[in-house]
Amino acid sequence: MTVASRNRSINRRMTLEEYLTDDDGTDTRYELVDGVLIDMGAESTINTQIAGFLYGFFVLFGLPTPRIAFKQKIEVRSSYASARDPDLIIHSPESRSAIKGRSEACLFLHEPNPLIVIEIVSPGTESTDNYQRDYEQKPAEYADRGIGEFWQVDFDRAWVRVGRLGDGAYQFVTFQGDAAIVSPTFPALSLTAARVLGADED
Repeated sequence: MTVASRNRSINRRMTLEEYLTDDDGTDTRYELVDGVLIDMGAESTINTQIAGFLYGFFVLFGLPTPRIAFKQKIEVRSSYASARDPDLIIHSPESRSAIKGRSEACLFLHEPNPLIVIEIVSPGTESTDNYQRDYEQKPAEYADRGIGEFWQVDFDRAWVRVGRLGDGAYQFVTFQGDAAIVSPTFPALSLTAARVLGADED
């Protein structure tokens, strides 16, 4: 993870509005941390395959495609970031209506929450920035917003964790192997951890 200067003044900090309209002409993913653009680095192949698999799964499950979102941001209250860029968002009808047609695809703090946010976590031990971001910061930020369900998909640890919001924090259940994933929002899901984590297999 590196600070992205991109020919800007090193001391200049961006507002959320500037961040949402910023475009450097590349596909690089950035998050805004204390007003500074942070390069999130390239996604691994397995992470992109898992995201694509889950998108297709939820389509087959029967969700309308506009309610399954890539590259849409969520504003958070945090000392670490102004907005997060989840790997996948399952919108509620209300959050989909709020973001529909918007040139800057971001759900703001005062707007309705999605049903589920899914993060495909980056590799890293507990001492790394990746781990702190994915396992400490984001759960706290999404819980603070009041998002009812949060998934963490971790290929290296071979698990899918599903968090249900209660008393201001997520209560996680971990699924591995052929264990069926239990979603509080969609109890009729027929999906195992192995299917999700095997998304890159031929």
